[in-house]
Amino acid sequence: MNDVIAAFGGNAYAVVWAIFFFIIAISVIVAIHEYGHYIVGRWCGIHAEVFSLGFGPVLLSRTDKRGTKWQVAAVPLGGYVKFLGDANAASVGSTLDAEGSPGMSAEERRHTMTGAPLWARTLTVAAGPVANFILTYVILLVMISSFGIADGQPTVGRMVDTPWAGESAREGDVIIALNGQKVSDYKSMSDVTAALPRTPGIEWTVLRGGAEVTFTGPHPMPPLVGNVTVKSAAVAAGLLQGDVITRAGGRDLVTFTDLQDVVFSSDGQPVALTIWRAGQTQELTLTPRKRDLPDEENGGFKTQWLIGIGSGLTFEPTTRAAGLGETFTAAARSMWGITTTTLSGLSHMVTGKISMCNMSGMIGMAEIMGDAATVGPETFFSMLAALSLGIGLLNLFPIPVLDGGHLVFFGYEAVTRRKPSERAFQVMMMVGLIFLLSLMALALSGDVICRWFGR
Repeated sequence: MNDVIAAFGGNAYAVVWAIFFFIIAISVIVAIHEYGHYIVGRWCGIHAEVFSLGFGPVLLSRTDKRGTKWQVAAVPLGGYVKFLGDANAASVGSTLDAEGSPGMSAEERRHTMTGAPLWARTLTVAAGPVANFILTYVILLVMISSFGIADGQPTVGRMVDTPWAGESAREGDVIIALNGQKVSDYKSMSDVTAALPRTPGIEWTVLRGGAEVTFTGPHPMPPLVGNVTVKSAAVAAGLLQGDVITRAGGRDLVTFTDLQDVVFSSDGQPVALTIWRAGQTQELTLTPRKRDLPDEENGGFKTQWLIGIGSGLTFEPTTRAAGLGETFTAAARSMWGITTTTLSGLSHMVTGKISMCNMSGMIGMAEIMGDAATVGPETFFSMLAALSLGIGLLNLFPIPVLDGGHLVFFGYEAVTRRKPSERAFQVMMMVGLIFLLSLMALALSGDVICRWFGR
């Protein structure tokens, strides 16, 4: 237990907070996953005897008019649907022999998992991961619809407070140039900003009330905390979105790039920061952590020392409501990005190209969800979407015990026109269970060991 508390910076309150939000997240994901199995099984004529959220002693239960027992169990770290004919919750084996149980008619056997047609069993098993993918997609749709999108000519919605004096842009200003370099959209603004000198005074040209106005204002990308990454040094140190880091490692900062230079060159040593928050100056120290990040330019991953924050602009852009087509397309694109990054990360871990510390066990996932809840609702739901997709993908891996393993058995049955023998089935399921438990133990131990080594 001490190792668990140490993984959360020695803060028992943080442990309780993380566990609470992890249980919420995992309960939602598991409930959706198992409901996918249940509802498609019901549509396919397979009777569910038990729908359980959690394992172990039953806390609450009721039986519906279809004869399905719905229950909440004491250990909220999973769940299951037990269909008629399953020997246990993991569908390892069957209570029926080749002809069914004594006295069972052909019609009754049709409503068991064992006696249902191959197509019905396949759809029922695949429905769990698919339900997770649907949950991810729905969350992304709602988030995009709620927050809107920023596009077109960069337009100031609100200026962010900073410690630097001087004139600034106003709400409604349309940015058309920075230091004389034309800006036509957010992509060109990003390119222009990257090439600006690292000085506090930048020439802004804006359209204001139909007139072109030029003034000297702050650098558009100061050392401002635009967002905070979960499971990072920034969260542990208490950095908040909107904080301005004025000094780092004894060096005055003007731009976010200045901060990156200090962190990248720290080689993992503690960095002293001076932050400006709502007019007040604070001092804190944090230790960068080594992270493997997707390398968008060259592919694969690159390892860097990071503190876990993203840059922010000196203004909040105006947004507009996305159209229906835009919303569905943007959600699909975001979901595809999460999928490819997840699978790429797994393949790089398996081949040893990046650290196994990128894999999180239960402690790591609890820390992630606790941090996400601390940062804010948007981050929490983003991580919920990513976790749901990850669990859906994991369940499709061809490992006996998981849904993907069952689908492999069904594929074998479709090709050979016969099921694996009960003995072979049970042996493979046991091997799969041992492998899965070993993988979970590896990830769990890594949560603690990797923290000791600053990962």
